[in-house]
Amino acid sequence: MSADIAEPAEPAEAAETPEASSEASRTSGTSGGATTGHRSHADPSGGHPLPQLRRSHWCSLDGPWGFAYDEAEAGLDRDWPSHGVGERTITVPFPPESGLSGIGETDYHPVVWYSRAITADDLTRAGRPAQGERILLHFGAVDYRASVWIDGQLVGEHEGGHVPFVLDVTRALPEGGEDALLVVRAEDRPLDAGQPRGKQDWQPEPHSIWYSRTTGIWQSVWLEAVPRTAIAELAWTPSRACDAVELEVTTTRPVPEGSRITARLTFEGRPLAEVTARLPETTTTRLTVDLRQQVHGQHYERLLWSPEHPRLINAEVMLSPAKAPLAGGTTAAGAGGTMPDVVASYLGLRTVGAEHRRFLLNGRPYYVRGVLEQGFWPDSHLAAPDDGARRDEVALIKELGFNATRVHQKVEDPRFLYWADRLGLLVWGEMPAPYEFTTQAITRLVAEWGAAVRRDRSHPSVVTWVPINESWGVQHLAERPEQRALSRALADLTRAIDPSRPVISNDGWEHTCSDMISIHDYDADDLAVTLRYSEADRLSAVLDGLGPSGRRITVQGAVDRELPVMVTEFGGIRYIPGDDDADGGGSGGGSKSKAVEAGETIKTSEAVETIKNAVEAVAAAKTDTKAGSRAAESADEAEDEQEATWGYTTAAGPEDFEARLRRAFGALQASPHLAGFCYTQLTDTMQEANGLVDARRRPKIAAKVIREIVKAPITS
Repeated sequence: MSADIAEPAEPAEAAETPEASSEASRTSGTSGGATTGHRSHADPSGGHPLPQLRRSHWCSLDGPWGFAYDEAEAGLDRDWPSHGVGERTITVPFPPESGLSGIGETDYHPVVWYSRAITADDLTRAGRPAQGERILLHFGAVDYRASVWIDGQLVGEHEGGHVPFVLDVTRALPEGGEDALLVVRAEDRPLDAGQPRGKQDWQPEPHSIWYSRTTGIWQSVWLEAVPRTAIAELAWTPSRACDAVELEVTTTRPVPEGSRITARLTFEGRPLAEVTARLPETTTTRLTVDLRQQVHGQHYERLLWSPEHPRLINAEVMLSPAKAPLAGGTTAAGAGGTMPDVVASYLGLRTVGAEHRRFLLNGRPYYVRGVLEQGFWPDSHLAAPDDGARRDEVALIKELGFNATRVHQKVEDPRFLYWADRLGLLVWGEMPAPYEFTTQAITRLVAEWGAAVRRDRSHPSVVTWVPINESWGVQHLAERPEQRALSRALADLTRAIDPSRPVISNDGWEHTCSDMISIHDYDADDLAVTLRYSEADRLSAVLDGLGPSGRRITVQGAVDRELPVMVTEFGGIRYIPGDDDADGGGSGGGSKSKAVEAGETIKTSEAVETIKNAVEAVAAAKTDTKAGSRAAESADEAEDEQEATWGYTTAAGPEDFEARLRRAFGALQASPHLAGFCYTQLTDTMQEANGLVDARRRPKIAAKVIREIVKAPITS
């Protein structure tokens, strides 16, 4: 372990606070209930779909909706916006390709329709009139293009399949308490390569590393009542010294001059700070909340957030519009209304950065042990089966020894990020890619990525932004200056919206203006990988030339040697356990050095010995004729039996899988030059059988063995 890389202590669950408990009791019941996988850990957010901007009353519209395919695209001509659809029933928010939706059809269906009633009871549970008279209709995500009607009146449209949108539907709702008909049309063209689609396959059947499509509604839908002038967006940014936090507030409409914004911060029931500011007429304002106790340098770390200590600061923000006089001299709700808007939020006090060849957390070097997360479930696809599944996913990643996850080609549900915030897991946020370079694709990508960064920039768990992966959508970036310009523009757009986090312009290779250098390396020759990253001259040759995938690491001049270098994809070992092997199989031990057994640090002077051991291990595997032939035969059989699955290499059994994992991780852990890694991947996903756990989240070998491998000491 390097002396300048923090190796964190074992994580501890954050305890429930009295404030959290009271908040949970205040919000429970307003949403219809949210499930969690671990009932012993209360959910202070009350299951709210947007946990960093939540009001005490809201109404979930998840559940049964009417549903229909529109193969002839005749729904508009047949006036479905006024009449709705009811030939089938779908369970929202599960996409129709998934089993839990109740539909489970994966063919091409470019246009789908939904409908359901909005009742007077729904509006009451949403908080009307106690919380406000305006009704906001929230959609977490609808893939790809959505049109929304109430009683035949078009109330809004949105494009972008991975980000939220909100509609004020107040004027479209009938008076007198009658039900209103809510209708949604979703259009998702399977063959439109210019749509940001991520891992969704454009071919009829999933192939290689691409999965079933996600059409239509796939994140929560809910109603909230708000005052006429309300808070639309919050963004929390800690100062570099973590002795203050900047709050940016965006409102639904301009607030009148003289309105006030108040922010109150508390921790474990104790007040930390309160600030009130009077506003000019504006829709966006910033205020700085000083944390006086953080000036005390000997105990300022007590409030800091990290994976080992995921401390969250509770917040309440209140917008109080100024009163406006009406004709006749009376005072009532004027241009801005008089009812205050009160929202609950939270933040984590932490900083991230990339300097001196290290990733920094709270100003200190922090070694990143990451795993690739596809965020895909067999029965519900991109939508999690329930909120407990999201919580369990975060807990599983930590149980296996990782402190970070790279969410791959998906903008994750805010509830997943909430659990990462609460349980303590670093997250790399990544944009799903389009697959062509056109003006339309550029416009779509820029708009949707900007919305994703705005939505998620307050989550303390999110520590790195990745707008492009492996030149997807800019396949000729190395040769075409206009594609390099897009890479730079997306990275700079990200920094303009959020200057507080590192940005990787193109994960894997062909970097233009990254704050960290990431490399994808699936080389099965473990000795070659060991030498590539442990020897400074060989690593320099990689950074200055072609990477292990045959792509240039940078296309924008020489690599800045002060930037951290990480291998952000490696492994990908295919293994399908038998019934006796899954969920805790494997030897439970295997060969390991005495240093690992004792938990000791490997010193720089021992790096050569580590490489030598790796060489001997590889040589032994090749020269042990009896064992080698058995392994080869088993591998051949596995190849024959698993033709329908995919991976970079194949393990013949649990012992072989464990041995391959030890060599793959050990090859990177032997390097004193890397700042971290990200293994491919957490779960088996459809035809990809290269997970550490299967699609049902059962470890393929004992979880404690995987954890031991992942957390092995790093060469200094």
